[in-house]
Amino acid sequence: MRHRVRHHEWHKGKGRLVGAGPKALDCGSLLPLFSAQPAARSIAAKPPIIPFIRVAMLPAGAAIATAGCGLFKAAAGCTQSKAFGPAATFALTRALISITPMKPFLSQSLLASLAAALVPVSLSAQESAPQELAPIVVTGKAEDLVGVASTASQGRASSEDLLSRPVLRRGEILEIIPGVIITQHAGGGKANQYFLRGFNLDHGTDFAVSVEGMPMNMRTHAHGQGYTDLNPLIPELLQGVEYRKGTFAAADGDLSTAGSANFLFFNQLPHNQATFEIGEDNYYRGLIAGSIMLDAPEAAPSVAADPKNPKNVGKNPVQPVSSGVTSGLTYALEYNTYDGPWVHPDDFKRWNGMLRYFHGDEDNFFTVTFMGYHADWNSSDQIPKRAIEDGRLDRFGTVDPTTLGESQRYSLNATFQTRDGDVVTRGNAYAIYYDLDLFSNFTYFLDYPDRGDQFEQKESRWIFGGNIARTWENAEFFGHEAEYTLGFQTRHDVIGDIGLYRTEARRRFLTVREDEVYEASAGIYGEAKTHWTDWFRTVAGLRADGYYFDTQSSTLSANEGDEFDGIISPKISAIFGPWHETELYLSYGMGFHSNDARGVNTVIDPGSGDRVDKVDPLVRTQSAEIGVRSQVMPNLTTTLALFWIESDSELVYIGDAGTNEAGPGSRRYGLEFASYWRPVEWFTLDAEIALTHARFTDSGNDDYIPSSVPLMFSGGITLGAHGQEEGPFASIRARAFDRRPLIEDNSVKGKSSFLVNAGIGYRKKNWEAAVECLNLFDREDNDIEYFYTSRLQGERAEGYDDIHLHPTEPRTFRVRLTYKF
Repeated sequence: MRHRVRHHEWHKGKGRLVGAGPKALDCGSLLPLFSAQPAARSIAAKPPIIPFIRVAMLPAGAAIATAGCGLFKAAAGCTQSKAFGPAATFALTRALISITPMKPFLSQSLLASLAAALVPVSLSAQESAPQELAPIVVTGKAEDLVGVASTASQGRASSEDLLSRPVLRRGEILEIIPGVIITQHAGGGKANQYFLRGFNLDHGTDFAVSVEGMPMNMRTHAHGQGYTDLNPLIPELLQGVEYRKGTFAAADGDLSTAGSANFLFFNQLPHNQATFEIGEDNYYRGLIAGSIMLDAPEAAPSVAADPKNPKNVGKNPVQPVSSGVTSGLTYALEYNTYDGPWVHPDDFKRWNGMLRYFHGDEDNFFTVTFMGYHADWNSSDQIPKRAIEDGRLDRFGTVDPTTLGESQRYSLNATFQTRDGDVVTRGNAYAIYYDLDLFSNFTYFLDYPDRGDQFEQKESRWIFGGNIARTWENAEFFGHEAEYTLGFQTRHDVIGDIGLYRTEARRRFLTVREDEVYEASAGIYGEAKTHWTDWFRTVAGLRADGYYFDTQSSTLSANEGDEFDGIISPKISAIFGPWHETELYLSYGMGFHSNDARGVNTVIDPGSGDRVDKVDPLVRTQSAEIGVRSQVMPNLTTTLALFWIESDSELVYIGDAGTNEAGPGSRRYGLEFASYWRPVEWFTLDAEIALTHARFTDSGNDDYIPSSVPLMFSGGITLGAHGQEEGPFASIRARAFDRRPLIEDNSVKGKSSFLVNAGIGYRKKNWEAAVECLNLFDREDNDIEYFYTSRLQGERAEGYDDIHLHPTEPRTFRVRLTYKF
C-alpha cells in the first residue's frame, strides 16, 4: 500500500507520529524500495515531492528531530533511535509528521528515505562509509508550510526570528508579522500604535493578541477599545508566535478582523542566562532567566519484536527509550529603565517577572504560568508642528510636563493538552488583574484656557476566562481524510472603576464620567478540514458568539443599562495543490468587532449633555483573500496575498472625550508579498511589501481613512551564527512606510518614514556580546502624525488646525552582554 505523509497542526512546535494500528505504516513493505548504491544508503536523499519532509546525514552518535517544517536536525530527547551502520545513528522524535494511508503520492526516493529513517536497517560494516551532509535547518517565517497553512498570509515566527531583530521598543516584536508597523505617540509604558492592512489599529483595535490563549487586548478600556500593551512580554522567553490575517479561522472571534497573533513560551529555556544591557539616554536593562528540571525524563519500557506490530516485523527488539515526560520550573526577572532623548525625560521604569511550571511530553502536558508587570513613565505626547517650526518647542520637547502613566498587570494562566489515540483535547483557563492610570494632554489650552486640557483615564479590572477545543484527527468524511475541531471560549471582564476626568497638573477638577461595567462573552465554533483529492482540500468553519454588556453604574443614571447581542460568522478556505511545491488559496470569512460597553448603553453625551443614539454592540466585518505559497526554489519561501476587507461601520468609543462616534462603513483591499531566502546556514535574506487602498463607503469625496498606510516595506539580512550557534553574527533591517492621509479629504498628508536598525556580535558557548545601532542613518522622521485643532498659551481662542507629531528617536547605540550557565 502507498502512503501519504502530511504535517500535523503545529502546537508549540510539536506533533505526533502515528504508531501501530490499522493505519500504521508497514515500513517492512517499503524496504525493497531502498535500492540505492552503498554510498547513498547514508540517506542523502534526493529532494522529495513533499518539501516539508527531508532527511539528511548526521555524524555518529547524533540524533535527528524535525524542526518545524524544515530539515531534520540534531536534537536531544529523541524517543526512538536505531543504528545505520557503524558510522551513524539516527533517531526520530514523536513530532511533526504523521503517516496515514492515502492514494499514491510519494516518489520511491522519498519512501525509501522515510523507510530508512523510521526503520532499523542492517548494513554491512564492509560497505562504504556514509557521506556526511550538513543540513540547512529552516525554522520560523521561512518554514515550508505548503500542505499545512490554510491561507497564504498565515505563518509563524520562531524565537530565532524574534531575537535576531534589533528593536527600540518592546512592542516592535510584533513587526515580525509581515505588513505590521509599530510606532508610539507617548511614553514608553503606553501601548504602541499598530498599523496593518489599511487599519490604524490605534492601540490594538481589530487585531487580537494572546499569550498561549490568554488575551492581551482590553475591551471596554479607559483609553481605547482593544488596547494591547506588549510590555509584559520578555522576548527571551518566547518560543515563537503563530499569526493569521483576515476573518478565516473559526477560532478567531472579537477584535480579529485584521488578524491575530498568539505568543508561545518555552517550557524549558535553551540555557540559563544573565543579561545586562546599557545604552544612550540612561538605557539600562537587566534579565536573569533559567529553567530548573524537577525530575529526569521517565524511561519507556522496552518493546520486543512483535509480528502483530507491523513496525517491528523483521526487526531487532527496540531499545528502551525516553518518553520525554519531564517536569520543571522556568523563571525570569527583568528590570528596564530609559529616559529617551526627550527634553522632559520619560523616566520609564519597567519590572517583569515570570514563573512557569510544566509537566508532560508533547502529547500530554500541563503548564501553569504566573506573569507580573509594573511600569511607570512620563508621557512624551505629540506636539504641534507649528511650535517646532517657529522655535517655541524643541523637536523633542513637550507642552505639558505633568503628563504621565502607571500600569500593572498580573496573570495566572493554566494550559493543558491530552491525547487519546487520534483525539486531542486542548484548553486553558486564566485570571488577570490589570489597572492603568494615564494623564494626557493633546489640545493643550483649547477647551480650558486657564487650567489646560489635561485629562486622566483610569481603570482597574479583573478578567476571567478560558478556552477548550477537541480535535478528531485522521477521521473520514465519506471516504475522504478529514479532521474536525469543536471549541468553546468564554471571557468575563469585571471593571469596578473606569473613569474619565479633567485634571490640572494631575489634580482632578471635573469628572466627565465614571462607570462600573461587567462585560461577558461566550463563543462556540466548529471547523472541518477535508482532503478531497491529493490536490484539493478545504477548511470550513462556523462560529457563534453571544455578548452581554452591563453598565451597572454611571455618573449619569440615564447611561446605565444592559444589552444582549449575538452574531454568527461562517468561514471557508479552499486550497489547491501542491503542484511543483506551490499551493493556491481562496478564502472568505465573516467576523465582527465589539464596541465599548459604555457606548452600547449611553443615551446622554456626558460632556455636552446632548441626547445621542446608542451604538451597535457588535459590528459585522467580512474579508476575502486569494493567495499563493511556493517552495519551488530550494531554500526560498514566497507568499503572495490579495485581500479585501469590509466593515459595516467604523464604530468606536472615543475615550478622550467620553462619548461615541458612529462612522461610515469602510472597504479595504490590497496586496502583500513576502519572501524568505536562506541559501546557506549563515545567510538569511527577507523582504516584505504591502500595498493597501482604504476608503470609507457612502462618504462622497471625503472618503479617505485617516492614518491608513498605503505602502509599507520591511526587509533585512542576517549573517553568521544563527540561534545558539557559536561565532560572529550580524543583522541589518529596514522598515519604511509611505505618506498617508491625515484627514478625510486627503488635503493633509503625513510624512514618509525610512528607518534602519543594525546589530553585530559574537557568541560562545557560555557568553555573548553584541552592539546594536537603532536609526542607523539618524533620520528625522516621525513615529506618528495627527491633524486636529489645538491651542498653545498666547494663541487665538479658536486655536489652529495643525499636524501634531511624535518624532522618531535619533540614532542610539546599545550594548548587550549575556552569560549562559
